[in-house]
Amino acid sequence: MAALAPEVLPTWDQFMVPVLKVLSDGRVLGRRELYELVAHETRLNQEQRSEVLGSGELRFENRISWAITYLVKANAVVRPSRGHHVITDSGRLLLENHPNGLTIADLRLLEGYDDGRKKPLHDAAVEQTPEELDPYELVEQGIARINSEVANNLLDRLHKQDPAFFEQAVVDLVVAMGYGGADARATRTQLSNDGGIDGIIDQDVLGLSRVYIQAKRYALDSSVQRPDIQSFVGALQGQQANQGVFITTGRFSSGAREYAKSVPTRVVLIDGPRLAELMIRYRVGVQVKRTLQIVDIDEDFFE
Repeated sequence: MAALAPEVLPTWDQFMVPVLKVLSDGRVLGRRELYELVAHETRLNQEQRSEVLGSGELRFENRISWAITYLVKANAVVRPSRGHHVITDSGRLLLENHPNGLTIADLRLLEGYDDGRKKPLHDAAVEQTPEELDPYELVEQGIARINSEVANNLLDRLHKQDPAFFEQAVVDLVVAMGYGGADARATRTQLSNDGGIDGIIDQDVLGLSRVYIQAKRYALDSSVQRPDIQSFVGALQGQQANQGVFITTGRFSSGAREYAKSVPTRVVLIDGPRLAELMIRYRVGVQVKRTLQIVDIDEDFFE
């Protein structure tokens, strides 16, 4: 009976043994061929082969690449020529001693292994790194944690501002997202007698196509209910409009979402988490504090 594909994509350290197994017959393999054979060895399915990082690189290739990098550091694999790899006697011994899996801690115990880290005073002090993530993914995870904290702060700050500020902020966001055309024509309506419309975005110079906005500062744990969406749809019909965006710092009840889907008028609902995500993506209310430049070997250069 054939082995089943893994339920999740193996972590980068879990690819080290498959790399050694593929190379164990002594062949010298090019980078692309090695990727494909390791993917076959680990029985990756098409979905797992298609996963990509934020950079656009295939996730499984990135993880295999890191596995190879650390095996080279351990002298288990060497590169006899540009872009090609072959197993060493040390690699065969490593595979024999660890047929079911390797960790970076196992590699650090090998004589001559040096990953540039300061050596511990004794073996018990060897630090365990998060094996489930490769260095690129650790950076992505760190950025995600920063964004999550900023998102929470954004919603808290927006909720504490006066209504006029919040309405202008959401109008600025919709413009930043590309609505409003080249002229970026956007208007925040008056706070009183606005007819249920807080902002108007002209998508063309003549104003023939418009997006109408309703903005509500709700408590972060409160929900916009169906009657609020019904009122907004009524306001849109009063403007003879067929599309609008309802944005809140809170959330939408299931009834509100179901109603928005059921009416002919196109109503897009943006809740607090989505609002914060869009503000971060389109740099509204946030600023870039630092830009990271991550470099890697250009394998094509060496092939």
